[in-house]
Amino acid sequence: MATRPPVRTRILDAAALLFYTEGIRAVSADRIIASAETTKVTFYRYFRTKEELVVAYLQAQSKRTRAAAENLSPDPCTGLLELAEAMGAETCIPGFRGCPFINAAAEYPDPHSPIRAVVLEHRQWLHAEVSGRLAQLGAQDPDSLADQLLMLRDGAMVHGYVADPAGVSTALINGGRAILGSLVP
Repeated sequence: MATRPPVRTRILDAAALLFYTEGIRAVSADRIIASAETTKVTFYRYFRTKEELVVAYLQAQSKRTRAAAENLSPDPCTGLLELAEAMGAETCIPGFRGCPFINAAAEYPDPHSPIRAVVLEHRQWLHAEVSGRLAQLGAQDPDSLADQLLMLRDGAMVHGYVADPAGVSTALINGGRAILGSLVP
């Protein structure tokens, strides 16, 4: 007989699926409780508020992304290409609904919200990851260039959700190469 995951894991897994597929604000705590097959008392023992659950959900998403980034090539150019390919491939997965961090930021516009703080922390990490690789390539202004590449990435994620997921990977890589080719020696 297979053992069930711990309750906290079941709650986070249920929330992650529902938040991503239906939107954070659209999903009630009761739906998550039912999906996780737990009780309200148990749910609130782990997460005092839905906001705490959203923060934990985004932190788990960030941790997963960071772990995947550890497998990127240490070569800065190859690593950036692998990152773009992974992001492009993600848009082709059935059920893709955009970047969970962009989605959360859209649903929680208050810049002082703990949810926005997690989004910002993740974005800062991603920016530093890209900027650091660009600095290794000899870019004159790696922070500005990272901003441009991340805007391209954000647009690709949205485009993959609302328009053509099949063409995102190629367009993202070609756009990134065009930006890099003009600004990196």
